[in-house]
Amino acid sequence: MLFVFDVETIPDFDFIRRVMNDHESSEDDLLLKASEELARNQSGFLPPMYHRMISWVGLWIENSGKPAQKTAWHGEDEAEGLTALFDALLTYKDFGLIHHNGRGFDLPLLTYRSMKHNLQMPLRLNHYDIRYRFSKSNIDLMDEFSNYGASSYPKLKHLGQLIDVPFKQTAEGNEVLEMYRNGELGKIENYCHEDVMATYIVWLRMKYTVGEIPEEVFTNLNERAVNKLKEIQALT
Repeated sequence: MLFVFDVETIPDFDFIRRVMNDHESSEDDLLLKASEELARNQSGFLPPMYHRMISWVGLWIENSGKPAQKTAWHGEDEAEGLTALFDALLTYKDFGLIHHNGRGFDLPLLTYRSMKHNLQMPLRLNHYDIRYRFSKSNIDLMDEFSNYGASSYPKLKHLGQLIDVPFKQTAEGNEVLEMYRNGELGKIENYCHEDVMATYIVWLRMKYTVGEIPEEVFTNLNERAVNKLKEIQALT
């Protein structure tokens, strides 16, 4: 079985204040300072260590590509959310992963936050099949499309535009903090669900393009997935 997943986060302001030794600035001012001092990229987006998880969504699919079950969580208790995710992953012994930039953000985040809460992750997440960068059991679309960094990394939204499927209709990643401040955790989970379906649709198209899924199977699965994506987008 394969687990298509995405995680939504907000900055861990308490931790950032300790790191920056700044207990007076507003959250927005603190975030601006942290983006300048702690980020390692031009966008100013903070590394995974400085985030806390507020939602995740996962979609179990069979190796053939057929979807099996959706599982999800959103809330304030990060330890609860991590435990729920790990329990979901333990449903299958030898699961694989599918994601977009999961190697760069989501998976490191899970390790950092598990350390923070003194939680033990599923052993499978540290297995060679998952840790090995070129593993076919841990598929990062950014690696697949860039030939592992030889070419530029594609944005998920742009991949959707390429195949004429509109992604990111619910929100953009930089809007999650605003939704959180407005108490819209359910909306954040819906946004996360949209990203998971987008990732699944791109993965399906990629597998079909390289000849690993027959046309008849792809056409059926893709139609169902696109319809589901439209349902998710209609909820906002």
